[in-house]
Amino acid sequence: MISRIDVGTVPDLPGSYQFKDQDGRVIYVGKAKSLRARLSNYFQPPETLHPRVAAMTLAATSLEWISVNSDLEAMILEFTLIKKYRPRFNVRLRDDKSYPYLMVTADQQWPRVAITRSTHGKGKHYFGPYPQAYALRETMDLLIKAFPVRTCSDSKFQRCEKLGKPCLLYHIQRCAGPCIGGVDKATYTNLVSNFEAVLKGKSRDFVETLKVEMSQASDALEFEAATRIRDRLTALVQVIERQEMVGAFGENLDVIGLHLDDLECQVEVLIVRDGRVSGRRSSRVDRVEDISDRALLARVIEELYIDVPTDFPKEIIVPFAPEEYQVLSEWMQRERGSRITIKVPQRGHKRALLERANRNAEESFKRNRIKRASDHNARAKALSALANDIGLNVFPLRIECFDMSHLGGTNYVGSMVVMEDGLFKKSEYRRFKVSLTQNDDFGAMYEVVTRRLARLNDEDEEAIGETKRSIRFSYPPSLLVIDGGKGQLSMARKALLEAQLGDEIAVISLAKKFEEVYIPDQSEPIRIPRTSESLFLLQQLRDEAHRFAISFHRELRGKAMTKSILDDVIGLGPIRKKRLLAQFGSLKRLRELSLQEMLEVSYIPNDVSRRLYSTLHEVR
Repeated sequence: MISRIDVGTVPDLPGSYQFKDQDGRVIYVGKAKSLRARLSNYFQPPETLHPRVAAMTLAATSLEWISVNSDLEAMILEFTLIKKYRPRFNVRLRDDKSYPYLMVTADQQWPRVAITRSTHGKGKHYFGPYPQAYALRETMDLLIKAFPVRTCSDSKFQRCEKLGKPCLLYHIQRCAGPCIGGVDKATYTNLVSNFEAVLKGKSRDFVETLKVEMSQASDALEFEAATRIRDRLTALVQVIERQEMVGAFGENLDVIGLHLDDLECQVEVLIVRDGRVSGRRSSRVDRVEDISDRALLARVIEELYIDVPTDFPKEIIVPFAPEEYQVLSEWMQRERGSRITIKVPQRGHKRALLERANRNAEESFKRNRIKRASDHNARAKALSALANDIGLNVFPLRIECFDMSHLGGTNYVGSMVVMEDGLFKKSEYRRFKVSLTQNDDFGAMYEVVTRRLARLNDEDEEAIGETKRSIRFSYPPSLLVIDGGKGQLSMARKALLEAQLGDEIAVISLAKKFEEVYIPDQSEPIRIPRTSESLFLLQQLRDEAHRFAISFHRELRGKAMTKSILDDVIGLGPIRKKRLLAQFGSLKRLRELSLQEMLEVSYIPNDVSRRLYSTLHEVR
């Protein structure tokens, strides 16, 4: 527990403060108009504090603060630190799923259009999010008919450009053909701009323009051109009809619906552009922080728009006014470059939209609550049973499981899978190439666990600008599970002791033959009943670690097996090797060639041909 500080040493200025635990990890980030006044509230008897605040102060062992010049700077600094450290006692906005976006690579000479679920690319324009991927694909196909922007990969574009031959999309009029000069730069740029404009809801002018062009082509007896324009117009009208009209033309707004209780908040955002619903986003918030509903809404707005990949709306519709409304408006205005209004509508179509968003939030909340209640209860029961069965003093919130894979001592690899709160966390899985060249599972386990534990002692990791992923890798687990028997367990225990973590991290091993659990300093294994949920959880961990290790081993082994004698020939690159094998069929046929025949291969230089001939016949 953190000791009381001298409040007089805290500046009476706006700023952000951070509580840290005994391992130096930031567990809570806050902001205040007056750091002195705010921090004094935390040092009260625990029984007078909110339960969540009391839990946070008990877990904290140190406190730091950073003062700034204004409330706006304090808000930006707070969110920057929350984004960097992801403190466990702060409110967190979690998307229900990864939504698809339509991406335009505006940073390229010939921009392309693609569907993506990642929105962090620089120089890219993103539109969405969209609730269903299939609907987005259909919309993109229709828009490509109207505005034939390229959708091919960069490698395919470059290949067609070198060959001077377009792909099928050009022949079926789904691409303007920039790879072969089928369209000039100005015309293509205009196509891309029009494509983006329709996604922003600005579609009326294009319909009228295409109607005029079709009529002119028909009057000039250019019926093929008129037919193509008619097809583009039909596709554009279909896209417009898919977008539900909910407001006046030119109206750009986001409608944020909420459904709250003491533990969670469901967020539903309706994205309206040019009076039409163009996207939707669903998220939930875990209320691990003791804040008011108005403060929670302010935090939601910050998280929704701090790294917004799409265009800012002109107006944000909310069910009630967020906390520090003026500061929030000032920040959003600075980010957008023009005024943004945060409004609580009382009547009219905007009020109807808000009620609709609130209803969607309530329905999503009920569905998620039913699903999560059953899932969470089962996970909590299994974790509790595991702690009881192996005699753990702490609840195993984070478990890491290790396994090895090799073939006769070759391509030795190790795997680490992670389970947090009973769920696999694949983003934190790790694979290890083991330095051993012989069959030694004990030595391999020692090496892998030692390398993993070394990251826990990397005190400068955050200071040198490691990524969020690496920082999470430095979090200590509650339990290590080793696939193997007493030998592998002893090696893992040795690695823990050498890292001076023997008293902090528990370790067990699961022997596959009889599904026995071994614990350090106990000669006899624990036999958990076959019907136990804790044994099932351990088996899940072991099987996942085994699968992950096997997949990595197969990948390395496949690379090794595909290595050819041709790889040793200097000057014989992958393209030439591919052409050689395509022309002659096999190494056996190549060996049958005379030196003169090899010199006659037009795409191989003479000196490379001589080296190839020499290499093939030396090996034989």
